[in-house]
Amino acid sequence: MPAKYVRPYSKGQKNDFNDAEAIAEAVQRPTMKFVATKTAEQLDLQALHRVARAAGVATHRHHQPDSRLHAGTRDRRAPGYRLLRTELPTILATRTDALSPRMLRVIEELAGDWRRLDQRIDGLSGEIEALARQDQACSRLMTVPGIGPIISSAMVAAIGTGDVFSKAATSAPGSDWCPSRSRRENRTILGKISRRGNRYLRVLFVQAAWVVLVRIKNWERYGLKSWIEAAKRRLHHNVLAIALANKLARIAWAVLAKGRAFELTRTDDAGVRPA
Repeated sequence: MPAKYVRPYSKGQKNDFNDAEAIAEAVQRPTMKFVATKTAEQLDLQALHRVARAAGVATHRHHQPDSRLHAGTRDRRAPGYRLLRTELPTILATRTDALSPRMLRVIEELAGDWRRLDQRIDGLSGEIEALARQDQACSRLMTVPGIGPIISSAMVAAIGTGDVFSKAATSAPGSDWCPSRSRRENRTILGKISRRGNRYLRVLFVQAAWVVLVRIKNWERYGLKSWIEAAKRRLHHNVLAIALANKLARIAWAVLAKGRAFELTRTDDAGVRPA
């Protein structure tokens, strides 16, 4: 059970006896929500994703800014993050007149740390991809547009088969985009999205949505052309990406819950829609 659902049943000071009594009381509630127990395979996938993400965060937050800072000294304008990988060898080879030997050594050490982190990320990503291609649930998820080995394995690690959730809106990725609701004059008014749930999955699904949006030729094949074109006329492109990410997350949950790959079904008006 989530700890926040058990806490209201706790009485007195926090100790083992009171905690056990609160858990025993909460578990008997008929409407209590339970968390699915993760398997060993899910925990392994989750650990790989966390280590790869930590290495990626270390690269972007520390080594890249430091390299830009030192490469930009001595009136030398540093390149952006995307060009730094290609520009750094040139800086080290040709700018010896502008950079002192000490500064060159510092930049070389930072570049070495950066390369080692990149190699670590590449190795972890390759291991994740290999595990995802061997898993049947991940293989089914990879039939969904925009979803590859990284997203499929992250979702399986988070929710497994998805059977603990009754619908897509309450699943880990689906709950990320659930809007706040208020009742006024017998009307339900939707507010801002709550951004609950799994933040890592939310980031991945937004990236998947952008991949789908830039590949215009694939819209028809996936049955998303009419929906995207209608949404583009009324939504900002950033809002459209979030809406599409929400749609992809719900499709992904349906693929897991129903145990079959993504496919299109023909409608009566000769159109297509995701099944």
